[in-house]
Amino acid sequence: MANYDYLYKLLLIGDSGVGKTCLIIRFTEDNFSSTFISTIGIDFKVKTIEVEGKKVKLQIWDTAGQERFKTITTAYYRGAMGIILVYDITDEKSFENIQNWLKSIRENASAGVSRMLLGNKCDIEAKRKVSKERGEKLAKDHGIRFFETSAKSGINVEESFICFAGDILLKSNKKSSPTGCEVKLTTAEQKSSKCLLF
Repeated sequence: MANYDYLYKLLLIGDSGVGKTCLIIRFTEDNFSSTFISTIGIDFKVKTIEVEGKKVKLQIWDTAGQERFKTITTAYYRGAMGIILVYDITDEKSFENIQNWLKSIRENASAGVSRMLLGNKCDIEAKRKVSKERGEKLAKDHGIRFFETSAKSGINVEESFICFAGDILLKSNKKSSPTGCEVKLTTAEQKSSKCLLF
């Protein structure tokens, strides 16, 4: 008997060095290591959380940001229920490249996949190159949820993943049960307004 109600496959994408692996380790193990090893190809971690009283098992896939791994990593887009785009607030180029990653989702992922944008390394305020407003605007333009996070200090890491799982749960509930959907919506609305507090 499975000890969870839902299993969601999430995928993290973004340029190399933005902190995807660190975010996953912070979320799944509540740990941070500053020794940085680039992900080779693809790797995943698992964590079970509770959302709306349901046990949700998250299988979080970590992809390599380097161009040479593109063909391997895009193969994983198809089965993902949620894709998390990550940029580094201290690296302008990683933010500009989000457009390319969004294009990659359009070309490779299932239609209607849930997406979220994370501006990582918000603990390094002194080196900030990308304002929070620009991150918010980009997310708004594409109709996706946005958080600024810090894998190092843990800011918004757990909140963002839990909110995102809630979004996916809401979406799948809407699909499976057109009736009773409004009730679920109101609780989710309260949840999502909570989620938007930074």
